[in-house]
Amino acid sequence: MVEVLKVSSKSNPNSVAGALAGVLRQSGAVEVQVVGAGALNQAIKAVAIARGFVAPSNIDLICIPTFADIEIDGQSRTAIRLAVEDRSHRPATADSPGAAGPTVPAPVLT
Repeated sequence: MVEVLKVSSKSNPNSVAGALAGVLRQSGAVEVQVVGAGALNQAIKAVAIARGFVAPSNIDLICIPTFADIEIDGQSRTAIRLAVEDRSHRPATADSPGAAGPTVPAPVLT
């Protein structure tokens, strides 16, 4: 199970980046969950900072955003989840770019 870090608009990006880097080094992947524009802003800053923290270890971070329906205090909310992982350790799946599988020829433009 991937660890989920919850980030708010009041979160310190440097602190979140340190937590991201620690979890990434330990388990290879982490999810960041946010609700709201301010929280997303802090989370994206943290991912950018964490890239610098882990780059000397040859870890190339990628961030994959998805929507998630969650419940907070009995109310349904839409969150954004950022899957943060090392690009080189991402397993190839049939629907991921660059994965082996059927190819469609590119159209010829004249």
